Amino acid sequence: MRITGYRTLTTVQEWARPVGDANGVFADGVTVLPIVLVDTDEGATGVGLGSHAGIADVFSAIDGEDPRSTAALYDRMLRSAFKAGHAGAVFGTIGALDTALWDLKAQFADEPLWRLLGGRDRVVPAYASGLDIGLGDEELAAAYGVYAGRGLRAAKLKGGLDVEADRRRLTLVRDVLADAGGGARPGLMLDANETWSRKQAVRHVRELERTLDLAWIEEPVRRWDAEGLAVVQRGVRAAVATGENLTGLEQFRPLLHAGAVDIVQTAAVHGVTHFLRVAALAHAHDLPVSPIGNVPVGLLHAATAVPNHLVSELQDLWPPVGVTADLDIEDGAFVLGDAPGLGLKVCEQAVADLGLRPGPPDPAGPGVRPARAGLRLHATETDPATDRSRTRPEPFETEAANAAGRVPADP
Repeated sequence: MRITGYRTLTTVQEWARPVGDANGVFADGVTVLPIVLVDTDEGATGVGLGSHAGIADVFSAIDGEDPRSTAALYDRMLRSAFKAGHAGAVFGTIGALDTALWDLKAQFADEPLWRLLGGRDRVVPAYASGLDIGLGDEELAAAYGVYAGRGLRAAKLKGGLDVEADRRRLTLVRDVLADAGGGARPGLMLDANETWSRKQAVRHVRELERTLDLAWIEEPVRRWDAEGLAVVQRGVRAAVATGENLTGLEQFRPLLHAGAVDIVQTAAVHGVTHFLRVAALAHAHDLPVSPIGNVPVGLLHAATAVPNHLVSELQDLWPPVGVTADLDIEDGAFVLGDAPGLGLKVCEQAVADLGLRPGPPDPAGPGVRPARAGLRLHATETDPATDRSRTRPEPFETEAANAAGRVPADP
């Protein structure tokens, strides 16, 4: 089997409600998801979901190679980006291609990837993550009520701009999950998406911890600030989780050396090989790993094969437009299927009909950091005139969506 080419598509995730974080909100609830398809001379196609940035140059490192040489080809791609650097979007491109190679490798073996990687149990524990900062209280309760109906008993909320709003929202979701779970105490996490300074992070979390038990606080300060993350880690009861935006093992080393992280995270779009290596590094430090953003599903398969997997993020319950996955969500967990490879199928025509191409980030969305992020003196709301991150869309009418008949698609 030899790699003969690649194709790129761009689909969307339709949340049917506003989604975002402390940095901004997509009011229409539509997020873009690039797709990479890797073709072979035997007719098999591997699927990767992630960046297209610099793909022609990166692909040249694997063109004509046997896709089953996943580790060696991953390193070839890293070396191909040596001078310009493999960070940022280019690392996402490497991850998307790497995931497609793992898909091909498992297809060739006629096994699901979780089995090929040595996993014993196809069940991957999950927590709910609604990208929910744009929702009012009623919409928030309705959204997490849907997660609770699938057995989810842990939730990560977006926040960090108003400590009392965070307390109210966390308490509301706690009660929704507790009621669904017969009174069992749910797990609660808060994701600040790098919006705080060090001291602000400690003040904000300590204030929340007067009345709430937080399992972890995610990205309280900048992703690379090992000293700052360590300050937060020592200053609060909650665990510190971070790593989804780090690109390469070399970026994890300072954080581990400083004792700055309790939950080691990796982004699904950064690929299977990266996750396996980060998981091994974390395991050497007796730390758990937790994959983020699992629409690409590759890290769910990989999670079954590492000894220190804790829990994986479950975002939308519906697949992206034109994509189906061989998995279910039952009893608070992803349940992987038996289809060879990743179990992903892409309806290319449905995606092509969207007519989308990757473009610059929406300045009102969470992909652009606000000018005042990390510079606010207090963990409270700021003036919307000077900080766009406080602009909120009108609450989405969840009842209207339910009335329209939006139900989860069969996997």
